[in-house]
Amino acid sequence: MRNRMMPNQKNGMPKDTKPKMKKSYLLERLWKYLFRHKWLLLAVIVLTVASNLFALIGPKLSGYAIDAIEPGKGKVMFDTVFYYALLMILFYIFSAVMRYLLSIIMIKLSRNVVYNLRKDAFNSLASLPVSFFDRHQAGDIISIISYDIDTVNTSLSSDFVQICTSFITVVGSFVMMLTISPQLILVFLFTVPVSILFTRYRAKKVRPLFRLRSAKLGELNGFVEEFASGHKTAKAYNCENVIISRFDQKNSNAVDAYFNADYYGSVIGPTMNFINNISLALISIFGAILYMGGSLSLGNISSFVLYSRKFAGPINEFANIISELQSAFAAAERVFKLIDEQPEPKDSPNAYVLDDVTGDVKFKNVVFGYEPGKTIIRGLNINAEKGSVIAIVGPTGAGKTTIINLLMRFYDVDFGGIFIDRNNIKNITRKSLRRAYTMVLQDTWLFHGTIFENIAYGKDNVTLEQVENAAKAANIHQFIMSLPEGYDTILSDNGISISKGQKQLLTIARAMLLDSKMLILDEATSNVDTQTERRIQDAMLRLMRNRTCFVIAHRLSTIKNADVILVVRDGNIVEQGKHSELLVKKGFYYELYRSQYDYC
Repeated sequence: MRNRMMPNQKNGMPKDTKPKMKKSYLLERLWKYLFRHKWLLLAVIVLTVASNLFALIGPKLSGYAIDAIEPGKGKVMFDTVFYYALLMILFYIFSAVMRYLLSIIMIKLSRNVVYNLRKDAFNSLASLPVSFFDRHQAGDIISIISYDIDTVNTSLSSDFVQICTSFITVVGSFVMMLTISPQLILVFLFTVPVSILFTRYRAKKVRPLFRLRSAKLGELNGFVEEFASGHKTAKAYNCENVIISRFDQKNSNAVDAYFNADYYGSVIGPTMNFINNISLALISIFGAILYMGGSLSLGNISSFVLYSRKFAGPINEFANIISELQSAFAAAERVFKLIDEQPEPKDSPNAYVLDDVTGDVKFKNVVFGYEPGKTIIRGLNINAEKGSVIAIVGPTGAGKTTIINLLMRFYDVDFGGIFIDRNNIKNITRKSLRRAYTMVLQDTWLFHGTIFENIAYGKDNVTLEQVENAAKAANIHQFIMSLPEGYDTILSDNGISISKGQKQLLTIARAMLLDSKMLILDEATSNVDTQTERRIQDAMLRLMRNRTCFVIAHRLSTIKNADVILVVRDGNIVEQGKHSELLVKKGFYYELYRSQYDYC
């Protein structure tokens, strides 16, 4: 197992100590994304206003057509009825065409917004320090990039238009009703406040449920991602039933969170329907009284009823999409929290680019802990002269990989300093510092692409001859040429079609292609069998020649020729020297070597 002393990872996102984002703030952030496409947004606003105004004229024309009928006399002015009916049809056609254009433009607008959201979220991920990924599950991060942003997209493409339409319809309907009968408007003095108060009350209750729903889905995705990457281990240990049981629990939590959010959110719609139906009944009663008193015509009552439906309908629809909005707010909050995560600290203002590296590395009284108050490295001193091979050995959890993290400035020391060519690495730009190293890790990483692209990764303008020479030095050239497409063979799914040893050889070839002055080998041959390991030792020695090399190894036989072996225990160097010298001392290194030798 790779020696990694990291903060304890939690199941899913760690407990969030940041304050919850207000809806007004989330709307403001989303508005900024919308305003990036102001011309599309302007087209949306114009079409929304126009389509709704045309639709609002219809009930007025309907009233005029009804007034062309004289009750009790059997007299109907058909010319007038047909005239207003034709106008209604034309206006509704215009409204429908504009709504169609509106939906097309809104889809394009929401697509652009989601593209920018996802781009900003991924750019934020690329700028985050290694510590962020040590604390968060990959599945939960993927859930934010995919599910949560898609939820925001759904809300933008449908709910945003619906809210704008509802606002215009409500205002327009109110004005039209006011021109018909100010007295009947009084009915809404009771129903509208009740609707608003109830909606606000339920929204406050429901929003935390949707936030919990997003979090539980993230946990479920994280668990599935973990199982997908470790399913062989689960099968090897016959733990399928345990995994299924844990999944059932995660799945149950996610389903319960979904149910609670949807259940309590669904109460809003029927309640609003009930309130709106009460308002319609009151309008019918008082409208009839006004008609009997001669204050209103039948056409006016008909138009008022239609406008009241238009007035109450959007309020009801808004209530129905409250649950969707709460889900979108919860998703947007997670997305913006990711975007707002603190990136890796910027280089100091006086930081300079590390050029002409010779490879002289020193640790001076280094103290470090991943968490405040929990020190792992205590007063560490290392002197690695240029071109030397420094082997770091020790039991699991001793702090070996932590030393590598500090060398690369994945983490900064708490006290003391690390120096390269007498320069404190805190005064060096991270980019130039990391370019000064070549790393080969235990955890091989290959991306979807050709073998040539995977080996050439990290170096520009590489020729096929250079890649082949690196592959030959790593003893992987012959295998590559045995493949039908050779160096053009596509690797997918992290190179699932080749063995772990072959993956490791490809990453070693990648390292051989780079010309940095310092090399880090973190269990670089752990996935290679003993016979293959012996074949590549000469090549590794050529790779390490004239470079300052830090080698972490559990197989002590691989570091016998190191210039200095540092024996790390509990964050301290307890012994150092050459292999033969340490064996003579018969100290902790001797115990490690004998235990491994006896085991073998």
